[in-house]
Amino acid sequence: MMRKLVLFVAAIAGFVLIANAQPAASPVKATPLMTKDLPGIAGKEAIMLTVELAPGASSPPHRHEASTFVYVLEGSIMMGVKGGKEVTLGPGETFYEKPDDVHTVGRNASATKPAKFLVFMVKAKGAPVSMPAPGGH
Repeated sequence: MMRKLVLFVAAIAGFVLIANAQPAASPVKATPLMTKDLPGIAGKEAIMLTVELAPGASSPPHRHEASTFVYVLEGSIMMGVKGGKEVTLGPGETFYEKPDDVHTVGRNASATKPAKFLVFMVKAKGAPVSMPAPGGH
C-alpha cells in the first residue's frame, strides 16, 4: 500500500518534478488525504491530496485524464493547459483541468518561497493518475 501511495504521489505531482532549488532538497512533498469510490457514479473514484512545491520546482507536460481541481493554499503557482492562457494563482484561487487537457505549465512562481495547493480529482477507477503528454519529456 505504501509503495502504491508513493507512486501515486509522484504521478499527481506532475510525473517528474524538476527543481531549480538545491539538488539535495526534494522539489515536492505530496500528502495523500483521501481516495474514495464514488457511489452513484459507476467506475469513478475521487482523490484528494496536498502538494507542496519547493521554490523554482516545475513539471514537464503531462495529462491526468481526470477532472482536476486545484485550490492554492500558500505561495503562488503558475498553471496552464495547451491552448489556454497561462495564469499565476495565489492563496484562495483555483484552477481546473478537463480530462482531455494537456497540462503544459505547472510550476512554483517563486524562486525563493514554497507553494502549497490542494488537488481534488475525479477519474476512472484504476486509471493512471498522470501520464506524460505526447511530445513531453
